[in-house]
Amino acid sequence: MVAFGKKLKERQIEEWQGYYINYKLMKKKVKQYAHQIEVGTQDRRHVLKDFSRMLDNQIEKIVLFLLEQQGILGSRLAKLGERHDALQGQPDISEITVLREAYREVGRDLLKLLFFVEMNAIGLRKILKKFDKRFGYRFTDYYVKTRANHPYSQLQQVLKHVGLGAVVGAISRNLHELQDRQGSYLSIYDQPVLPLQTGGFAVALTGLNLQDPVVDSIKAAVDRLTHSTNVLNFLAQHALIMQEELPTPTEERVDDQRYHFMSLLLNLANTFLYMVNTYIIVPTADDYSMSLGAAATVCGIVIGAMAVAQVFSSVYFSAWSNKSYFRPLVFSSIVLLIGNTMYALAYDLNSIAVLLLGRLLCGFGSARAVNRRYISDCVPLKIRMQASAGFVSASALGMACGPALAGVLQINFKIYKFTFNQDTLPGWVMAVAWLIYLVWLWISFREPAREIEEIPTTNEPNPENDALEKGLKQQLLTSSDENQQEEDECDGSEEAPEESRVAANSIGSAYRLLTPSVKVQLLIYFMLKYAMEILLSESSVVTTYYFKWSTSSVAIFLACLGLTVLPVNIVVGSYISNMFEDRQILLASEIMVCIGILLSFHLIVPYTVPQYVCSGLIMFVSAEVLEGVNLSLLSRVMSSRLSRGTYNGGLLSTEAGTIARVIADATITLAGYLGESQLLNVTLLPSLLICIASIVATTFTYNSLY
Repeated sequence: MVAFGKKLKERQIEEWQGYYINYKLMKKKVKQYAHQIEVGTQDRRHVLKDFSRMLDNQIEKIVLFLLEQQGILGSRLAKLGERHDALQGQPDISEITVLREAYREVGRDLLKLLFFVEMNAIGLRKILKKFDKRFGYRFTDYYVKTRANHPYSQLQQVLKHVGLGAVVGAISRNLHELQDRQGSYLSIYDQPVLPLQTGGFAVALTGLNLQDPVVDSIKAAVDRLTHSTNVLNFLAQHALIMQEELPTPTEERVDDQRYHFMSLLLNLANTFLYMVNTYIIVPTADDYSMSLGAAATVCGIVIGAMAVAQVFSSVYFSAWSNKSYFRPLVFSSIVLLIGNTMYALAYDLNSIAVLLLGRLLCGFGSARAVNRRYISDCVPLKIRMQASAGFVSASALGMACGPALAGVLQINFKIYKFTFNQDTLPGWVMAVAWLIYLVWLWISFREPAREIEEIPTTNEPNPENDALEKGLKQQLLTSSDENQQEEDECDGSEEAPEESRVAANSIGSAYRLLTPSVKVQLLIYFMLKYAMEILLSESSVVTTYYFKWSTSSVAIFLACLGLTVLPVNIVVGSYISNMFEDRQILLASEIMVCIGILLSFHLIVPYTVPQYVCSGLIMFVSAEVLEGVNLSLLSRVMSSRLSRGTYNGGLLSTEAGTIARVIADATITLAGYLGESQLLNVTLLPSLLICIASIVATTFTYNSLY
């Protein structure tokens, strides 16, 4: 393995060496600054000023060269355009062939320029991250904010690739027109364009079925460069599915070979059905418990039994997905089919034990770890963000549909000895749904190849690809290995041992990789999941006690809460995250969750429906905003060794949230022994204390960092 600085040196285009970011020099300066501050020969203010000046000089060097190269490409395109216009009156096949090859040559040079921008952008981000880690100061936020929005910003050229879109468009349009279109008069502008609009690009590359390898390669480079903050990226980070940073064209082709749309759709359907399965029993769990002779507050154990099993199932499904995706999904479907059937049969068997065992089996069928892993491993980078956003959307839709479906199932009849009513129908409906899903899975799922084979090459050279592949032959690091190397260097070691680059192999080793800031964010995740579970799981008992709500009323309330998830994330991802820093949104959301909890308490005045609904809405919506921002931050600061393997970052966050749900559901059942009149305040008190603790931890942690 090699560090990023060495990789940057290896991949540099020889004649452009003097124009790349001097990563090695800047890394040495960061170490020098650290030593000067440590011995007291330099103050922090001078270091920040000097480092800012160095960065400005490096970026100016990159941008001036970039503008020069854009001008050269523009001049070449203008001359080719004159030759192209001359062919309009008297088409010449041989001249068209020569002209087409000339445009491809410009495209290959553009591709080198795109790689130049990409390598410099990564180097800039990495040196900023290294500076932040070394000095415990979020210099990145200050630097990007002050430079990117300035009217004379040079950083915009690197971050948003200003001007390159016009060059890409000119090449793709002219290559399209020079193809043998067999009498077609369509331009690229008459074709549908896929949304390549982030990061400053909006070019028509994918609306056409262009098979030109140069255009395909340019499109792949644009896909990587335009990976910037927008609503899809926000939702993708909400799913905590790690994105690789700099894949080679070979890796992208392997991704395309492993990708199967129907298999992805089946994973998203599994996510949706599991969330429906989780929440469909919430409006009726208290009635079901009482019909079996238990207290209404036993609903906490009934609802939480699924989460208890999920604590263990997440681990073995994560490990299983290292070997297969199909078999875990089949096993999950069968277990969920059996679990839901047992849940439905518990009524006629008059057994609370069967009811709880059925819910435990449902939890053991949780394959969300497999769903995440499939998207991370088998979906090509160019659509991975959309797939990750689909994962979050499927979860949100399932969360809303579960209670809504329970509200519809308000019927009562018997067939032979089997009872079908509002308590048992959720189990029967989900059993049928999982049976249908199992059949669909068996017919349509395609297991991706686990072994990555070398793509054979022919003896005949391909001049169009040779130039593009020349700089990509060296062994490259994935982003996770690069980040780990940075972490090791920041700790003072130049060469990290081989074992320090491998994925964590146990929960304990994964926990030891967590930094204080990551631990705080996992605490925040624990807090918000605890608060949300208290609100949702006890809603039926609380509303029945205070307001005499029916099952349908509870179902409508919970469905309305679930329907806020996707709009809230869209608003945050599209607008709020562009107006405020993530840490500001994080702290504000925590405070709003705390306010929602405080407003939910029943103190002296009579408890009213507006108080309960408004406080619940404030708490739930704020928690949703908090979850998205928290996971977005978590995906950026978590150790790269936790981006792969069984014990990955997604598993740790899932376990934190699941344990929070288990404890919340147990709290509801235990508080039930004090009586339903005390249930609300007793269960809200731990939520309030944990929320205050997370606010204090966030304030102290980020004050020390910022």
